[in-house]
Amino acid sequence: MSEQSWKNAIITVLTESKEPLHYSEITERIMTRGLKTTSGATPDATVNAQISASIKHDGTDSPFLRVAKGTFTLRTIGAVAQQPVTEPEVEISDDVIRAFGIHWQREHVVWRRQPRLFGRQQVAAKSVDFSGQRGVYVLSDHHTVIYVGRAVERDLGQRLYEHTLDRLSGRWNRFSWFGLYSVSDAGKLMEESLAPSFASIVSAFEAILIETLEPPQNRRRGDDFTAVEYIQDIDPELREQELQSTLRSIEQKLRQAQ
Repeated sequence: MSEQSWKNAIITVLTESKEPLHYSEITERIMTRGLKTTSGATPDATVNAQISASIKHDGTDSPFLRVAKGTFTLRTIGAVAQQPVTEPEVEISDDVIRAFGIHWQREHVVWRRQPRLFGRQQVAAKSVDFSGQRGVYVLSDHHTVIYVGRAVERDLGQRLYEHTLDRLSGRWNRFSWFGLYSVSDAGKLMEESLAPSFASIVSAFEAILIETLEPPQNRRRGDDFTAVEYIQDIDPELREQELQSTLRSIEQKLRQAQ
């Protein structure tokens, strides 16, 4: 299927869905189906901006209808069943936590004094190095929490590296993190001024507790928690090592077969 414009790709996804979708779900379906490619690190934000700009500038001529916070449908589908919701052009988050990663694997990182911690917003999005992130983190043995720490004076990468050498070194194989820095479309961490509301602070506490403790009766990470989750990327250095190992193995088998 040939690549479409952002607008047409969004329309395609919403037409096939026939029900409202959050912009992050719209983005995931666009990227998974290959309707659109991007070199940016924040395709979710791009989709949200495309829809919001259309609604603002085109009014009733826009094909999109906002039916809830961050949730959209096509005007032809939802005009009768849904009441439009008035929001700012693009949602402005007052969240304390701007980005996070859950149960990242220790073995996917090359551990050195300045390790790189790669993650993506979507599978086809640009990779981001989160080693410079600041916030809180959780060390786990599989899904059992063994330690909670903070990365403030030293960044996330440095703090995690220290735990590969200290008394906790042999006790964790996964880590989760909750960061104060957001991510630009160019894939750079951005320190922004924080003016969180009381509700957003409570939402952050709730979300962190739910994600780390995984209480069985909680089915979602918390109301009004809009921080962006990033999935882990394997360090390219490890991919290269794996490739070289595979090539050496093939070469050895070929020599033995001769």
